[in-house]
Amino acid sequence: MSDGFPQSTSELLAVIEQEWKALMQVVGRLTPQQMITPDAGGWSPKDNLAHLAAWMRYMKDAYLYKMPGYQAMGIEQEKWKQLDETGINAVLFERNRGRAAADVLDGLKSTYADIVQTLRSFPFTDMMKPLRESGPDKRLVIESVLGNTSEHFREHRLNIEKAVENKTSEAS
Repeated sequence: MSDGFPQSTSELLAVIEQEWKALMQVVGRLTPQQMITPDAGGWSPKDNLAHLAAWMRYMKDAYLYKMPGYQAMGIEQEKWKQLDETGINAVLFERNRGRAAADVLDGLKSTYADIVQTLRSFPFTDMMKPLRESGPDKRLVIESVLGNTSEHFREHRLNIEKAVENKTSEAS
């Protein structure tokens, strides 16, 4: 990985899979009660997993397939215009709040499999292109892919581990 980015689809998928496996190991150790117990910020591991699935789908639809952001996230266009990332995350939280943990986990696994399949067939040369043809955002597609997969998995895995650790020490 020169320049900090994977240099092929196989390298990209290896980076993503490493963090996916680490996330699934942590999730696999959670009890059903831990899966739905909120952290100090009000998010349970289940909520974190639903959030990851939503952002992976968004990445695929908005950044790989160039769908308008509001459509990719399934938010009404006028509401979308008023939301920042925190607002979008609040919508996602509410949207998934009533879902059962098993349903969320199944959905996450299905979304992950779809993303891997999509990335396998997506031309790697297109990953190294800018997200947008014009404008101030100069990020590459691969940055969005990593940000919504491996980097995001790591971020939320650490959040889940910290929350479970804190709850365990509170119970002691």
